[in-house]
Amino acid sequence: MNANLSALAYIISSVCFILALQGLSSAKTSQRGLTFGIAGMALAIGTTLMSPIVSSYGWIISGIILGGVIGTSIAKKIQMTALPQLVAAFHSLIGLAAVCVAAAALLEPYAFNIGTVGSIAPASLVEMGLGVAIGAITFTGSVVAFAKLQGLVSGNPLIFTGQHPLNALLGILLVVLIGFFATSESHSLFWSITFISLLLGFLLILPIGGADMPVVISMLNSYSGWAAVGIGFTLGNTLLIITGALVGASGAILSYIMCKGMNRSILNIILGGFGGDHTKVLAQGGKEQRAYKTGSSEDAGFIMKNAKSLIIVPGYGMAVAQAQHALREVSDILKREGVKVRYAIHPVAGRMPGHMNVLLAEANVPYEDVLELEDINRDFGQTDVAFVIGANDVTNPAAKTDPKSPIFGMPILDVDKAKTVLFVKRSMAPGYAGVDNELFYKDNTLMLFGDAKKMCEEIIKSLEE
Repeated sequence: MNANLSALAYIISSVCFILALQGLSSAKTSQRGLTFGIAGMALAIGTTLMSPIVSSYGWIISGIILGGVIGTSIAKKIQMTALPQLVAAFHSLIGLAAVCVAAAALLEPYAFNIGTVGSIAPASLVEMGLGVAIGAITFTGSVVAFAKLQGLVSGNPLIFTGQHPLNALLGILLVVLIGFFATSESHSLFWSITFISLLLGFLLILPIGGADMPVVISMLNSYSGWAAVGIGFTLGNTLLIITGALVGASGAILSYIMCKGMNRSILNIILGGFGGDHTKVLAQGGKEQRAYKTGSSEDAGFIMKNAKSLIIVPGYGMAVAQAQHALREVSDILKREGVKVRYAIHPVAGRMPGHMNVLLAEANVPYEDVLELEDINRDFGQTDVAFVIGANDVTNPAAKTDPKSPIFGMPILDVDKAKTVLFVKRSMAPGYAGVDNELFYKDNTLMLFGDAKKMCEEIIKSLEE
């Protein structure tokens, strides 16, 4: 394929990727967006394989087959609750790929048309240094995020004295080393940059608590995009540069939206996340026992059936229990009884952006019934019942009433304003932020203890009797 046709194909692929991002911004158009993304990637891979610089297809085809088999196997086995850690794992592979490409370009620059050993252009060395730094940070940062989400390490912030000054020192050192590397092409400097970046990736994500994980996933997505840009410059591939920039920019924008939804800044999250052991101790053992009301599935069914309006607030507990299908059945029964049912989604509910939307879409919940915080929050005051299923921090009134709380200032769903609040939870333990939820003890709250899916199934039986 000649250069003009390749350029045209890459432009078409880029347009497909832009349309994919546009489609994926809404649940209604997500399938269309996914189709555009698949088409764009297929065209991009095909165009690259037909490039005259490709001289051997053995390793390439082997990699495609191996990756395809592994990806298909994972896609069939993965549970919806494990999607956040799967995304983190994929981000780590992108970062590792950037490190490998940069290392290969340094060792055999003639294969990348960037010069020969000892005479690589300074601009290429800068691209290489930035690519390996961002890639290495993305790799180890994503590995830590995966370990936290998978429960392999504690989800609490892991902090030690002098951590922030150390991170700042390492960041400054990285910039200095990349500058020296660009003028010397020193292999030892390259590997020093790699090692420091790998270490920095660990140190940046370790202090981030579980409540901030949705933003971390989004932020690492942005990092992976910029790592791909570095690979694109090293390979001289314009499509990879464009695609990486799209991913990097969209991830950064999404991170900003998520931070706005938590009333926090990216810098605030990087320097230390929500929740620590001291707050959990305070929530669980540092306060006197307080009175709260408990109820049964029969109580919940009776209250729901006699309501005129109900707002469902899903959270990570729904995801863990895989309760979305049973929840939709509850909604369908109530609608047939004339109850107005809607769903309220907080921007950081769950463990990744759009987590709740994906689960509800899987259960075929009508898109028009699913509303974001800013569209539905004012309606809680006129709602008969708020049914909270597995959400915690995103409904905690302490975000508005307690200036000393680590979640103070975070926008929340005002479920406490509903006439009755039904709260499904396994226990009275606090959420990821480690903050006791004042909503549990309010007079209009009825706690429903148990597995979310089982509770919904029992409510269905109660409604049908």
